[in-house]
Amino acid sequence: MSTPKKLAIAGSERAPLAGAKEIGPANPNEQLDVTIRLRSRAGKKPIVSADAFTKPIAKRTILSRKEFEQSHGAAPESIARVEAFAREHELTVKEKSAARRTVILTGTVAAMDQAFGVQLKEYQHPNGNYRGRTGPVHISSELQDVIEGVFGLDNRPQAKPHFRRRRGPAGAHAQSPGVSHTPLQVATLYNYPTGVDGSGECIALIELGGGYKPADLTNYWKQLKLSKTPTVSAVSIGNGSNNPTGDPNGPDAEVMLDIEVSGAIAPGSKIVAYFADNTDAGFLNAITTAVHDSTNNPSIVSISWGGAESSWTGQAMSSMDEAFQAAGAMGVTVCVAAGDDGSTDGVTDGLNHVDFPASSPNVLACGGTKVVASGNSISSETVWNELANNEGATGGGISDQFPLPSYQSSAGVPPSANPNHNVGRGVPDVTGNADPTTGYVTLVDGNPDVIGGTSAVAPLWAGLIALINESIGKPAGFINPLLYQNVGADDDFNDITTGNNGAYSAGSGWDACSGLGSPIGTQVAAALGVPSSAQAKRTGT
Repeated sequence: MSTPKKLAIAGSERAPLAGAKEIGPANPNEQLDVTIRLRSRAGKKPIVSADAFTKPIAKRTILSRKEFEQSHGAAPESIARVEAFAREHELTVKEKSAARRTVILTGTVAAMDQAFGVQLKEYQHPNGNYRGRTGPVHISSELQDVIEGVFGLDNRPQAKPHFRRRRGPAGAHAQSPGVSHTPLQVATLYNYPTGVDGSGECIALIELGGGYKPADLTNYWKQLKLSKTPTVSAVSIGNGSNNPTGDPNGPDAEVMLDIEVSGAIAPGSKIVAYFADNTDAGFLNAITTAVHDSTNNPSIVSISWGGAESSWTGQAMSSMDEAFQAAGAMGVTVCVAAGDDGSTDGVTDGLNHVDFPASSPNVLACGGTKVVASGNSISSETVWNELANNEGATGGGISDQFPLPSYQSSAGVPPSANPNHNVGRGVPDVTGNADPTTGYVTLVDGNPDVIGGTSAVAPLWAGLIALINESIGKPAGFINPLLYQNVGADDDFNDITTGNNGAYSAGSGWDACSGLGSPIGTQVAAALGVPSSAQAKRTGT
């Protein structure tokens, strides 16, 4: 009997991190978990037709999580074949989910090397050592119709949080520190709907490090004088957990910013933080766990972590994008921060890059502005760009990975500013206050702070969607096509026409640094189907 041929998985190629030095082979006895992403039982058939999301939300058909599993989950025989593969290679099945199309295997480095045709090695890097590989992952030809991706062999840090703390008295803005805002004040500036508080909604937060302290949240809600406070809980995925570091400069700031912004705006909601390892496997598993969570039933997912498209494998971007398509089919809105390093996304190769997962065409990509307020009104709003002061700038630009989606076809998305002038998905879709000089009042590890970054804009929009969902009585789901229907001719947004993020400048209508603009909350609600009569009856919270 001949041995099945091993085939490379398309898009699985890896190269060492820039600045990494190979130390030697990984310990052959080290135990690790590997996530297998299975193909859908529906094959290559689209999860939802392209025009499904152009319909008003009230007329949309939303699949329940069980219905989605039955029609688009992994087939039982596919899972069985991977289980047989595991037995053949002395690997153990640790977890399996037909809905998530996921099987997690555990075993030694030596067994994984043999099973997937790789040579795992240890690498030294200035930001920390990691286990890695070069080239593609291989699978048996007999499994090529079953396996779509293999994740976790390489455990390099995959993403970074997109928050920026306002610099202290020694910083560049010592003479002009700006004016900070509570999330409630920002919601007022953006005319968010009142009389609703997100009751009945669940906001999922994806977190790849850090944690929150319940006592901090209790104190923060008291400072804001909230009459109702959100319930906050944590879900552990893999080795991830709610584990505050105690360092306000670290990932705790991201976690607390996400909870405090979304929770202040939608205090009637349930907030669930999904903690996972900062690897491609951890990120993917956090997203699929949240999207398919039939216990907490999130209606919104907020993601404030990411990295330049060039830092991802094709298989990772493809699998995560499919997870976002699944979210839309089940009525889940995904809001993602667009990045904090301008049009280069912090890459030093002389080219412009967009941040993933914000560049997925199936998410609401959230960019950043600088807001100057006068009382409860905005006196000026410009693109956030403090690169000259080393305080960041909004991400934005043109994707090298994803083509121009149909909903952006009339938005005037320009070719990429890179020499290839690629025509692709434009980022961001929308924007909001993000400049740390006009940032958000927070409480992190017992310390009051002012934090900005596009990390604040994703939960800012997540809170708005929670209010809108409650008003409609149905989850809004994927909203991009509805937001773009009247681009340049509506008054749903504050059009940002001043500023740039490096290669891209603001202008009338959509642009690659402020998207459609910042929200006029009640108008966005109306565009998504909240009757004006219902909004007129509301009173302040």
